Amino acid sequence: MRHATTLARVEDYFDRTATRTWERLTSDAPVSGIRATVRAGRDRMRQVLLDQLPEDLTGARVLDAGCGTGALAQDLARRGAQVTAVDISPKLVEIARDRTPRHLDVDFRAGDLSDPALGRFDHVIAMDSLIYYSVPELSALLGALRPRVTDRMVFTLAPRTPLLMAMWRVGKLFPRSDRSPVMVPQSAARVAAGLKGARVPGHLREAERITSGFYISTAFVHEARK
Repeated sequence: MRHATTLARVEDYFDRTATRTWERLTSDAPVSGIRATVRAGRDRMRQVLLDQLPEDLTGARVLDAGCGTGALAQDLARRGAQVTAVDISPKLVEIARDRTPRHLDVDFRAGDLSDPALGRFDHVIAMDSLIYYSVPELSALLGALRPRVTDRMVFTLAPRTPLLMAMWRVGKLFPRSDRSPVMVPQSAARVAAGLKGARVPGHLREAERITSGFYISTAFVHEARK
């Protein structure tokens, strides 16, 4: 139920409020200084996530969980992967589909990244799509995905820093109707403990943190075995 509630807020935000902003941010269009730092941070993080997977993904099935406007899905397909790219926002999926060259093997879908109907995968990659969930929600999501993923799940979370904690507390003061989806700051220890408590098999490690202006995010890798 918690997952469904958070999912509904994220879908409403991106389809109703942030579509045009997100479309511009993820393009080559000029943006403000602050948004330029976010764009640069996201570009760096996308490469960090890609670096956690094999350079040659020929024949591998990869789920881009929360594909947004499709840049990461395209990168994966260029490495030879068979990509299923899913996002809760139909409008973002439409933009992603329009931007992706037809020769790339990407199956774009609008829906829930945890839907079992998406099938089984060699790897899952989720850039900034799990940042809105509490540890119990996150553990449940990864626990649902893990049996359908043979190798790595690579994802980002907002780090538990003093600045992000302060922003998170201030955001919770606003009426629910006025809030955008609020990132939930996480620490590696809390996430690892949550996964252990939920009996999610595998090993979690922190890969790298990117700080670029207002973009602060940490990459994690969850491997099937140590």
